[in-house]
Amino acid sequence: MELMERKGEISASMMCSDLVNLKETIEIFEQEGVERLHIDVMDGIFVPNFGLGVDYIRGLRSLTGIPLDLHLMIKEPEYKLQWIGIEPTDIVSIHYESSFQVQRVLDWLAPYGCKRFLAINPATPINSLEEVLDYIDGINVLMVNPGFAGQKIVPSTMRKAAKIAELLRREGREDIIMEVDGNITPDNARKLRDVGASIFVAGTSSIFKGDISKYRDNIEELRRAIV
Repeated sequence: MELMERKGEISASMMCSDLVNLKETIEIFEQEGVERLHIDVMDGIFVPNFGLGVDYIRGLRSLTGIPLDLHLMIKEPEYKLQWIGIEPTDIVSIHYESSFQVQRVLDWLAPYGCKRFLAINPATPINSLEEVLDYIDGINVLMVNPGFAGQKIVPSTMRKAAKIAELLRREGREDIIMEVDGNITPDNARKLRDVGASIFVAGTSSIFKGDISKYRDNIEELRRAIV
């Protein structure tokens, strides 16, 4: 499938959600057809923050059938996969920078039947992708340095996304999905859609901007940017 032929999808960044209104937020996402819930799992080692953990993931699954998009910002994820309760409907992103044995992590993910994504930080060169294209279903392009919501985009990552799209075309791997994560405003989403991104992690720059009364309008605005 050509990169631009793939449907644009929203992955709602749940670290930005208001826990007080979590059930109502999920109901809005279900009604508005949000495709995925993005879960940032952070260990305080790989990134300087603690994020959503195993109990949160389990609780979220009890609230909704929306598939999860699990972003593992943890050191040596290969030894922790069994804790998470990964389902075949999930996307699981592991970081290139998080393990000395990236191929092994991707191999150990395979039995779960999930979509295997490789996440790369803003300063990680795209040639790190070339030797693992046969092991992944997607690439999660970090547009900010991971760990905290509300950051501004690293400008070079816009060019980087275009270079990744070109790499996938050159290697005949346009079946690989490009996800973009970090400061995904409607304007940035539109530009990234033009180069081939198809999953957009939506946080405080888009659907979580303002209080819960704004979420439906925010989703609609982002939808218009990624059609």
